[in-house]
Amino acid sequence: MRGQAERDVCLIPASAHGTNPASAQMMGLRIVVVGCDKAGNVDLADLERKVKEHQSRLAVLMVTYPSTHGVFEEAITRICELVHQAGGQVYMDGANMNALAGLAKPALIGADVCHINLHKTFCIPHGGGGPGMGPIAVAAHLAPFLPASPLEGDRAVSAAPYGSALILGISWMYIRMMGASGIRRATELAIVNANYIATRLAPYFPVLYKGASGRVAHECILDLRHLKESCGVSAEDVAKRLMDYGFHAPTLSFPVADTLMVEPTESESKEELDRFCHAMIAIHAELEKVKSGAWSKSDNPLKNAPHTALEMAGEWAHPYSREEAAFPTPSTRQAKYWPPVKRVDNVAGDRQLICTCPPIEAYV
Repeated sequence: MRGQAERDVCLIPASAHGTNPASAQMMGLRIVVVGCDKAGNVDLADLERKVKEHQSRLAVLMVTYPSTHGVFEEAITRICELVHQAGGQVYMDGANMNALAGLAKPALIGADVCHINLHKTFCIPHGGGGPGMGPIAVAAHLAPFLPASPLEGDRAVSAAPYGSALILGISWMYIRMMGASGIRRATELAIVNANYIATRLAPYFPVLYKGASGRVAHECILDLRHLKESCGVSAEDVAKRLMDYGFHAPTLSFPVADTLMVEPTESESKEELDRFCHAMIAIHAELEKVKSGAWSKSDNPLKNAPHTALEMAGEWAHPYSREEAAFPTPSTRQAKYWPPVKRVDNVAGDRQLICTCPPIEAYV
């Protein structure tokens, strides 16, 4: 509309969600990464340099707020101003809306477009290949560019030519039942729960990024990068060991390699948060045993996790006991989840794709 079709540069902070560069790449935009400071925030000096360098070709900044580093960008309004002054637009990723709803408005922050993820915040399951229907909110000046209704010429309020808008009914009912005060309360609890875990586990596992107040946003990143050097254990070993404690591990090695990103949301009770913290503290004690030499670096519950029921019933040649392997805490003795299989070779599976389609002869 402006006659500036040469604008093809998309600025993306290193702390943004991985779907941001993926989307920009699909649209043919040229991605320029903006660095972050030691606290996990967007590096304003680096942003200013890159805005100035690409000013004539700057199309958009894609920012995740709060970021995947688990911090609220305190300079977010300034970030938006810099991009607008250079003639670009600001896309705010709504993946972490459960730390905003009822507390802050993307439009007042300076966003021109916001994709509102319905998972976590608005009652839709997170992941698992479930139905995806994310509402797109835009500022008034972008309204004429929204997709038209697939059936009529009018602009669509709810249209889904490539999916099902029925999922929106669930979120609408959730919002009506929660009410404004309920949504706000859920947001506050999501932030409190993340800070509760960060505070309880800080003496055992360093929290990688914190805001100026020493707090995190809706998630915290536990730094396990030192474990390989100190005791030969990786973040993946800790993740697998959590299965023995009855937990599916938090996000592993994203957005930082060899870390665990814990995002409890508002839905977990204090009892469940404590159960997770107890498991992590117990794992820390196991790490200390490996570090001190009480357990072998190559043959210990972390390196061999998870432990299956079949393994418990067979021969046992490990230097630690079956009880230490399968029942490390009182809660596992009361209600035990048994992992059905041990580890698979992730790298081999990723590099050697195997077609599971039956041969044509099988159909004869």
